[in-house]
Amino acid sequence: MKKNYFIVLILLLFTGTIEAQKEKIKEAEKEMSSGNLQNAIYILKSIEYQVYNSKDEEKAQYYFVQGSAFLGLADKKTDASKNLVLAGKSFRETIKIESESGKRRYTGQIQSSFKSIKDKLVTIAVNDSKEKKYIDSANERYEAYLIDPKDTINLYNSAIAFVNGKDYAAALKHYETLKTINFSGIGTNYFATNKKTKTEENFLTENDRDLSLQAGTHEKPRTEKRASKRGEIYKNMALLYFQNGDREKAKKVISDARIKNPEDIFLALAEADLFLETKDYQSYKKVIDPIVKKNPTDVDLAYNLGVLSAKAKNTSDAENFYLKAITLNPNYINAYINLSVLKLEEATAINADMDKLGTSPVEMKKYDALKLKRDDKYKSTIPYLQKAIEIDPNDSYVSQNLLSVYNALEMTAEYKELKAKLY
Repeated sequence: MKKNYFIVLILLLFTGTIEAQKEKIKEAEKEMSSGNLQNAIYILKSIEYQVYNSKDEEKAQYYFVQGSAFLGLADKKTDASKNLVLAGKSFRETIKIESESGKRRYTGQIQSSFKSIKDKLVTIAVNDSKEKKYIDSANERYEAYLIDPKDTINLYNSAIAFVNGKDYAAALKHYETLKTINFSGIGTNYFATNKKTKTEENFLTENDRDLSLQAGTHEKPRTEKRASKRGEIYKNMALLYFQNGDREKAKKVISDARIKNPEDIFLALAEADLFLETKDYQSYKKVIDPIVKKNPTDVDLAYNLGVLSAKAKNTSDAENFYLKAITLNPNYINAYINLSVLKLEEATAINADMDKLGTSPVEMKKYDALKLKRDDKYKSTIPYLQKAIEIDPNDSYVSQNLLSVYNALEMTAEYKELKAKLY
């Protein structure tokens, strides 16, 4: 009899606990409705461990109210990034509970909030990246991905941000996920500017963007094609493995990817780049030669091979590839710019040698010879820079470089004429 009495007592206490939890959640809802968001969160925090044993309905309600409170704080600009992340986690937990129980009370409301949370996280992530807060940016991008796993570009951008923030373990983890889901990055970005925030936002589909344009909330639509990211992903994975001392795994990750995607030029370039990074020039040539023969008129390929050669300090090959790109497309502005950069870098190296010389007659003679050589390098950049300005008169970087060259060569008339056009 005592045993039965004890069981009844436990059940009564348990029932009382459940009722207390319900009251606390209602109390938190009232506080939230009154604008006391932080109080609502404190109340919910006090019953956090008790909720695990609650019924699914109470658990779903708990996480929904919690997520709404966090979102409210974010909307008030209170630790926006942190609270958006916490709101996303709470809402995802709510959806998980309702999906498993089959009772969907809050899922619809949450789904309508998810796009707003994701867009805000991405906007904050972009700003954090500009301020070199790469780890924060990476985490925000990743949370945006968890909110909308179909928008895989956020996972890719999170990996890039982790690399920039030097958290290579986290970056590698994301790259491995991208490899598992066979992410390519090929697609289209649909941009439009939010009239209220004045920031450009990226929409998942063209229809989503058009609806916002029609609603009048956005303007200035812009569409941008995305090239394959596979090459970069596998190259970065390989470099991270290489950095960890696992050379064989580094080579295997790219060779396996090339077997699966034999026609992906970006992936082939990534493999070539890896060979350059590891100073395996023989393997580099083996990869490059067939690509060049198979794609003799691909201007982007010629340009990218120029970039790789320049990176490997192979100036002669780089120059030849850039010149080939110009032959294929006389208006390929980046090839002109990079050709000028090659010559300017050579001039800079000569300047360094000149600075080391003293003032003895022998050294002054060497100085004069080097000056002639340096000036020839400067002069060789002028046609490339002038052509680049002709193609894009608004490129301030090119114009400033040409001004510097005119100044170094004491071409006063040309300097004044260009400066007058700019200012």
